[in-house]
Amino acid sequence: MKWVLLFGGVYNILWGTFVIVRPDLMFTWAGMDQPRYPELWQCIGMIVGVYGVGYAIAAFDPVRHWPIVLVGFLGKIFGPIGMAKALYDGTLPSRFATTILSNDLIWWIPFGLILWHAYKSSRSR
Repeated sequence: MKWVLLFGGVYNILWGTFVIVRPDLMFTWAGMDQPRYPELWQCIGMIVGVYGVGYAIAAFDPVRHWPIVLVGFLGKIFGPIGMAKALYDGTLPSRFATTILSNDLIWWIPFGLILWHAYKSSRSR
């Protein structure tokens, strides 16, 4: 659990920093028009980076800090739901959706297992 959360923390901090520093690159890569307000995309990068700090903190006592993991887990569920709607509506290209794989989907099982462990630990006290 510790290493999953530490890796998640580092990943989110790096991804968030990347988006803050170069908000244009994801849109260029996806073949999209540049956002009119890149500050909104940079704000998303900041939020992702802050999640990373939370994961790093939670890594040192995942059972105690399960709410941080839960908040991250919920974001990793709702993000793909929003992306699916955007793909269905045709407002985002499918290439942009590949970010969901590394930012959300690969974390479902590890975060779910951490939350399950925290739940089981709380029941045994």
